[in-house]
Amino acid sequence: MIEITNLSKTFALKGRTVDAVRDVSLTIEDGDIFGVIGYSGAGKSTLVRCLNLLETPDSGKLQINQSGLITIEGGKVYHGPDKKPMREKQLNAMRRSIGMIFQHFNLLDRSTVFENVAYPLKYSGMSRAEISERVMEMLKLVDLTEKRDAYPSQLSGGQKQRVAIARALANHPQVLLSDEATSALDPDATESILSLLRSLNEKLGLTIVMITHEMAVIKSICRHVAVMEDGRVVEQGSVYDIFAHPKQDITKHFVASASALNRVDKLMAEDSPLVAVGKGELLVKLLFSRNSVGDSVISQISRDFNVSINIVLASVEVLEGAPLGGMVAIVKGDADKVNAALQWLNDHQVEVEVLRRG
Repeated sequence: MIEITNLSKTFALKGRTVDAVRDVSLTIEDGDIFGVIGYSGAGKSTLVRCLNLLETPDSGKLQINQSGLITIEGGKVYHGPDKKPMREKQLNAMRRSIGMIFQHFNLLDRSTVFENVAYPLKYSGMSRAEISERVMEMLKLVDLTEKRDAYPSQLSGGQKQRVAIARALANHPQVLLSDEATSALDPDATESILSLLRSLNEKLGLTIVMITHEMAVIKSICRHVAVMEDGRVVEQGSVYDIFAHPKQDITKHFVASASALNRVDKLMAEDSPLVAVGKGELLVKLLFSRNSVGDSVISQISRDFNVSINIVLASVEVLEGAPLGGMVAIVKGDADKVNAALQWLNDHQVEVEVLRRG
């Protein structure tokens, strides 16, 4: 388990201070795939670098699996309940339990794939034969055994990231930190890396912390997510709940960016005839959660309330194994019956948002 309590980090830049991380508290369960999302400058990369103390926080507490309680006060790091200064040996042991991958791979250009993966084992006390065995085990895990003698310049972006993942896992870490690890990849390579990370999570019980600005990545792989803005966590929860019921404006924007229904905003801005409403008509957005997505509510309200429904956009996706559906439609009929139909939908766990009135 990862426990982050009241973590803060401030930078001094050109005569001013920047609060990169402000009083952040998070709990990440063992074996979870936890996403942290935010725009550039939100503090998410600083937060993840504070987890393995590549950046020393100003204050707060960390507990990462069996590394013991780490307390930071005044920019100084203390270990254990008695708060003794953290020794280099303890810091190195903690860092070995945490692997990290980056957007630009950080591979050694003049070293082969084998040598890149072997690098973190260089001073581990392992014999040459043990290192070779471990490296080949990791290359098999990421499906790159045939590339052991290749150099980074001979690899695709997806293959480079697989090498970086193998290197990050060489020391048997319990946690893998991913800092925008798919941002430099094309869509096919991105899906390949996300699929690999899902597989590693299942095979190794690996806890993965994903830092990203792409809600599509969160939707694809994560089970829980925290949304950061101006150094703070402004919203957090299960991916399903965040997508189904975003509360903060920034979260709503991220969710909309990953939804097929987001096209309705462009259609409305362009005054497209697809979303034009006549007198007495309503343009509505409907959200069907796990408790309502399988019900034939549209045909039922059309029949029971004598309203007509013209579907403009619709989508259904599966998050955390549960369906989440959405629809944009034009509803037409007697005003009282339309209002009654929409109220009936609300009563049956279908969220209704009126986008435009005729």
